Amino acid sequence: MTHTPLTNERKQGVRALFLTQIFSTLSYSVLYSTLVLFITKGLKLGADNAIAITGTFVAFNYFLHLLGGYIGGRYLSYRLLFCIGMLTQAMGCVILAMINMESLFWGLAIFLTGCGLNVTCVNCMLTQLFEPEDKNRETAFLWNYSGMNIGFFVGFTMSGFFQLGQNYSLLFMTAGLSNLIAMGVVLMYWKPLKDIGTHLTHVAAGKQFRLGTVGIGFIVVLTFALRWLLDHATFSNEFIIIIGIMMLMVIGGIAFQERVKEIGKKIWAFLILALASLIFWTLYQMAPMGLTLFYIHNVNHTFLGFTIPPQWLMNINTIIIILAGPTFAHFLKWMRSKKKMVRIPQQFAISLFLIGLGFVILPIGIHFSSSTGMTAFGWIALSYIFQSLGEILISPIGYAMIGQLIPAKLQGLMMGTWLMISGVAATLSNYFSQMSFNSGELSQPLQTNGSFAHSFHILGWSSIGASLLLMLLFPFLRKLIQERSPHENPHLFT
Repeated sequence: MTHTPLTNERKQGVRALFLTQIFSTLSYSVLYSTLVLFITKGLKLGADNAIAITGTFVAFNYFLHLLGGYIGGRYLSYRLLFCIGMLTQAMGCVILAMINMESLFWGLAIFLTGCGLNVTCVNCMLTQLFEPEDKNRETAFLWNYSGMNIGFFVGFTMSGFFQLGQNYSLLFMTAGLSNLIAMGVVLMYWKPLKDIGTHLTHVAAGKQFRLGTVGIGFIVVLTFALRWLLDHATFSNEFIIIIGIMMLMVIGGIAFQERVKEIGKKIWAFLILALASLIFWTLYQMAPMGLTLFYIHNVNHTFLGFTIPPQWLMNINTIIIILAGPTFAHFLKWMRSKKKMVRIPQQFAISLFLIGLGFVILPIGIHFSSSTGMTAFGWIALSYIFQSLGEILISPIGYAMIGQLIPAKLQGLMMGTWLMISGVAATLSNYFSQMSFNSGELSQPLQTNGSFAHSFHILGWSSIGASLLLMLLFPFLRKLIQERSPHENPHLFT
């Protein structure tokens, strides 16, 4: 692992992407935290429909990152695809602001076309600014992840204020404006964010234009496909799980056929860690679905005399990550200065344990609920704290891991696959959320506390068990990753 100084141009790229993350994330955070509430309170649909639509929306958002990894760098440059995505998201927000059933599905479809494709672009633009063995990539991703969570914080806070007056039209219009600002930042830093070593950089200008036309065609067709899929949630969820299984098999096939033995081993390690992350994200994606409904109907919203809207509860997550991201980045840098290593599998195992603990404590809070069945706010707040600490150990580290383990020619595909896993997890979260309650009993916490507690137990202990299994695999994963210790290479951190 080396420490390669960045050129001024690449430093500009890192700073630009940090700023871009803040504004590009804001609109997604609005929909992520508000969609269930908007559908139930704004459009007056039932909780079952709200969970199904929200689950499909979140699942496709992550699932489409795989397609973003395929289109980006191959048909359209990462920076151009990102700008198209921002413009598309802004259009989706404007349509959602019309507040009717038809605008709901068309707005979500158009919005998804943008946000589903652009996240892979941001991560690939950032990872290509570093050499494969440069551990500064982890620091950059931790800072970038903090930037993303600043966007979440602003989006969640803004959503909470608008939620109190249920002014959804103005909320969506404001969210769309943030996408245009993000696009403007990328246009300002166009040169530092150019593609490096992608398929598109190796073809003639004429062929680049033809490939770009095909890429635009993909985007148009995708919008119409999403409109249909959002209206057929059951089929969509089954489709996502099937494609997810197929992609994991494809990755296994790539690892098996890889001629360079060392690269093949690293891809196998990527596959194992991807499966571990699936468990983490299944629990994490409960937040906008099952946990939101649990909070609305079964938790006391008052804390220190203040009423806490559901969106503000999610700010526990963002505040911790904004603070912990840079802190953890400095900790890793300090560890490397001492020639010590915190290995990727270790971080993943701890994250699984923490998020599992965050769910296991919820049934304890339910056990000590009031005579009306309402759980104290502190229990769910503590759960979010554990979930957030787990997230900081797996999400940005997972992005950085791809630059370390995967050769440049496969990074777009693997980055898309890594993000797609969250889509599969969101589909599984949808199923667990539906298990957690009976729609007709939601207004009766004494009736639903038992089913919520049962689901939280299953999820929490499954994650803790997975963390222990991953610990047992440490020696095997170290051989696959081939990450050397400082004493094996005294110049490792110079």
